[in-house]
Amino acid sequence: MIAAAIVAPRLVACGDDDGPGALDAGMGADGGVDASVPEFPMRVVPARPDLISRIAEIGPLAAEPDANGLRLPAGFVGRVLARSGEPVAGTDYTWHTFPDGGATFLTEDGGWVYVSNSEVPVNGGVGAIRFAPDGAIRGAYRTLQRTKVNCAGGPTPWHTWLSCEEAERGRVWETDPWGEVPAVVRPALGTFKHEAVAVDDVRKQLYLTEDETDGRFYRFVPARVREDGRPDLTAGRLEVAVVADEGGGAGAVMWREVPDPTFSAGTPTRLQVSESTVFRGGEGIWYFAGTVYFSTKGDNRVWAYDVVRERVSVLYDAATAPDPILRGVDNITLSATGDVLVAEDGDDMQIITILPNGSLRALVQVVGQEGSEITGPAFDPSGTRLYFSSQRGGDGGLTYEITGPFHAPR
Repeated sequence: MIAAAIVAPRLVACGDDDGPGALDAGMGADGGVDASVPEFPMRVVPARPDLISRIAEIGPLAAEPDANGLRLPAGFVGRVLARSGEPVAGTDYTWHTFPDGGATFLTEDGGWVYVSNSEVPVNGGVGAIRFAPDGAIRGAYRTLQRTKVNCAGGPTPWHTWLSCEEAERGRVWETDPWGEVPAVVRPALGTFKHEAVAVDDVRKQLYLTEDETDGRFYRFVPARVREDGRPDLTAGRLEVAVVADEGGGAGAVMWREVPDPTFSAGTPTRLQVSESTVFRGGEGIWYFAGTVYFSTKGDNRVWAYDVVRERVSVLYDAATAPDPILRGVDNITLSATGDVLVAEDGDDMQIITILPNGSLRALVQVVGQEGSEITGPAFDPSGTRLYFSSQRGGDGGLTYEITGPFHAPR
């Protein structure tokens, strides 16, 4: 899409929580901003390469972990990208504690940014690492701070990161991966224990998960679509899913409007529509080619919602799977051609791929970090680097990069 304005990236070679990358200017007491803050610019970035997945060809994990505690398939190498409490290499930005959900964004110069939430109760927020086109680290900085329990979230097609607060009255913050525009809270996306969000850019709708044992599955329908094609996140209708569970209509989804999405009265958002369907511990979510994939940790399931047919089905269920190597389902991302990558919270700390034929393939295992969870899986634009974190590995979190033939040019 042709930009109405092109904003050159400001390279932040260093910065800590109080430095230039912290984006304090214009923030209120809760980290928000007032209406005078400029909106997120339209950015002109290179097109993502046309790739095909080679994940189905990947062999088994090595019998022993490497020096970083990673069991990897043959042909893959890993490195520790950042350690919580220590400066990111080549910068003086201290990597945040409890790194969680993440995503990558192409930059104007052919490089990319990896953003990562901080699931800290008081001063959470989002950190970012900027990469040159050759993969070298060019800078690191904060894009959001003074928010709470920033768990997962989701990238938008207009190159922003939606960071979700996993708290009873949690909200969604729209943030700038470049670290140039202050974050903006988006109350219209609801007030509840947010986990993650995915954007259907064809229909201009957003889907959201809720990390409660009796959580719900939500859809946001904007009141208008802007002239530049972006859904307006300032106003719209928050809806909750009601799923038919009997007869020929089983799996059919009806959407009911949530009357008080900002939880301004006494009834929690998830309880306002009595017939809404419970999804047990909503976790990661991702939109791909007309399907919304999401996981529920309470029952170890991965779901697939067909946005055209408005029908939801179970893609994976650990209770009935013949080889249930995937448990503790959590964050989700997809390959360029539709393989579903699921990170495990606990269990044996693996990232497992659900291939299109339904079979499972382990891509990595983190060894010796019991009590942690894998978070933030995301591919770089070339599809040959996979980023993720062990949220409580080391002393407060470790973020990794794995390089290998996950994808190839089409």
